[in-house]
Amino acid sequence: MAISKRTSIADIAEQLGISTSTVSRALSDHAGISEATKERVRQMAQQLSYRPNLLAAALRKGHSQTLGVIVPHIRGYFFPAVMNGIENVASQAGFNVMMCQSNEDVRREQQNIDTLLAAQVEGILVSLSATTHQEVQHFEQVRQQGTPLVFFDRAADLADSTAVVLDDFQGAYQAVTHLIEQGCQHIAHFAGPQHLNTSRNRYLGYQEALRAHGLPANDDLVYALPAMTHEAGRQGMEQFLNRHTPLDALFGAYAIPTVGALEVLNERGLRVPQDVALACFSNEPFTNMTHPRLTVVNQRAEQMGETAVRLLLQLLKRGPSYTPPPLVLKPELIVRASSLHKGW
Repeated sequence: MAISKRTSIADIAEQLGISTSTVSRALSDHAGISEATKERVRQMAQQLSYRPNLLAAALRKGHSQTLGVIVPHIRGYFFPAVMNGIENVASQAGFNVMMCQSNEDVRREQQNIDTLLAAQVEGILVSLSATTHQEVQHFEQVRQQGTPLVFFDRAADLADSTAVVLDDFQGAYQAVTHLIEQGCQHIAHFAGPQHLNTSRNRYLGYQEALRAHGLPANDDLVYALPAMTHEAGRQGMEQFLNRHTPLDALFGAYAIPTVGALEVLNERGLRVPQDVALACFSNEPFTNMTHPRLTVVNQRAEQMGETAVRLLLQLLKRGPSYTPPPLVLKPELIVRASSLHKGW
């Protein structure tokens, strides 16, 4: 099937026998064009289903009015909710949003950066892929070109970088302290990739809560997730149970693997929270649908997206000399049935 060609200003000019500059000025309601000519141009534009290329027009003026966003993925709740916050504030400020997915691949992330710079976006918001370690040259490239750059949630370790993050350390500390207050003494941890600031700070918060309450930090109770997936969570809990590792609670760095662990506990006839209490990051909708419902640390996803855009708009307004400190959002522990170990 043939694809119809997009109507251009040149097509309108050809039909009317006038210059493209006259058509352009007529469509812009230029004072130097007669009302009769403007009306003829508008009618022909409608007849030919002409749609202006707003991006091209903006680029000619030196402003694309577009912000670029790179997320690791759009599965689940967190990143779509962040995107909702980003788009709400960006739209109110008169900006369009161009979104790319890295699919947790640093090479794809580098390609995303190239794509956004080629599109002349006015600023870029990024949450790192899980495979981005020390390879941060593509972010240095953004800054060298003078394009404002803001990280959110997962931030690169770059000097003078701008980021909006959650206090993951405090969120983990609160969750593990809650489990200890419920009488739990052997608290396992599903740990994410430690090169990511989110995973590392959740692990450190877990350890600090144990130390603060006089409990040993036992390496046998820490499972390094090979992936942040349901199956990885099942495998982790199977390992603990098959090794007969004493545990009466689990703190998960991520929600999906924690649901995998919950399934295994149910299959093995272990009661949650009576035998093993559960708490995790983050407040995905499905955590309120499990049986029992999961205690979670709320990451304030929409607020994070809104805050990241506002920070980027400040950078655009104040110029490259403005380097604000990282903005740290406060976590919220939402206690549900899965962690109420005491008194059962």
